[in-house]
Amino acid sequence: MKELAASEKMSKLFNVAKPFAAVIFLQFGLAGMDILSKVALNEGMSNYVFVVYRHAIATAVIAPFAILLDKKTRPKMTLSIFAKILVLSLLEPVIDQNLYFLGMKLTTATFAAAMCNILPAITFLMAWIFRLEKVKLKTIDSQAKIVGTVATVGGAMLMTLLRGPVIKLPWTKEITSPEHQSGGINLQNSIKGAIFITVGCFSWSCFMVLQAITLRTYPAELSLTAWICLLGTAEGAILALIMERGKAAVWSINWDTKFLAALYSGVFCSGLAYYIQGVIMKVRGPVFVTAFNPLSMVIVAVLSSFILHEIMYLGRVLGAITIVAGLYLVVWGKRKDYESPPIEGLPTDTQMMNKDTKCKENPNHEAVTINLSKEGTVSGNEV
Repeated sequence: MKELAASEKMSKLFNVAKPFAAVIFLQFGLAGMDILSKVALNEGMSNYVFVVYRHAIATAVIAPFAILLDKKTRPKMTLSIFAKILVLSLLEPVIDQNLYFLGMKLTTATFAAAMCNILPAITFLMAWIFRLEKVKLKTIDSQAKIVGTVATVGGAMLMTLLRGPVIKLPWTKEITSPEHQSGGINLQNSIKGAIFITVGCFSWSCFMVLQAITLRTYPAELSLTAWICLLGTAEGAILALIMERGKAAVWSINWDTKFLAALYSGVFCSGLAYYIQGVIMKVRGPVFVTAFNPLSMVIVAVLSSFILHEIMYLGRVLGAITIVAGLYLVVWGKRKDYESPPIEGLPTDTQMMNKDTKCKENPNHEAVTINLSKEGTVSGNEV
């Protein structure tokens, strides 16, 4: 019996830990994408073409698994579901990614990753505006949400407008080129890049919410991912042909960093990432997925200082810390908004904790629920 109880305890612990392990794995993968993408963009790769190649590779990798593994569970495609998928493929693969890479071109990989930490706050604001988020100004939870949202936006402004002194690191102190001495970007580029990334985060937030809604009527994560990547490839190709018209050379790609960036981003960040976050959202919701964005920022900051020799400034570090603090105030304020969904046939946590309900076991090992009401009546139901 003890061994069985220990086994059940370990199983429950593993199930609780799985979403955390999955999002941490996701953030490490996204951090690698930021570094490789920045290298490819620095080498002159068009962000529009990069997005097309990325999703074409993702489609080629994910589609066979979706066809085989979702064969029995894939629901019938309807016009309503297809319309949602069409919007999903426009929001993230086309709008968000192109604006994000444009912002990264104008700034740095660390800056772009840090700016993305405003995503949970944007999601909260959108939910509040459309009355999807409960806010009671007199409660400490709601106050934490509001203060956290303001702090997150303020941190993003700090990163954009304030530099401060350079933080000297041993592996970057020998970099003396004018571009690196200035951090590679000026104030104008910082502001433009911040605007691009912020608008992209709005689009990303809409994508996360709509993906969670779509999964309710189309609960086939692999198939949904394949559709998003396929339609994103088509829509991105149309945009790329318009924006890069007359520039046939931008479509050429060799066995170099550009190809590696497209391959890695396609397989991991457009294929596995959409699937993983879809699975997690069905259990924990979209806010949980976005809550771990600061981890990606820290990883990018460390790696980019090594690989890209990006200069660290005190203002950007302070801004990043403010963003993280604000983000977790929002998450803390939302901690009571989500309860574990009830399992059919079993009482909810609230019912189990009800002081007026007690459960006892009779000598025949039949579970009997005894409800003690104010009148003192006793009722029993055998299970």
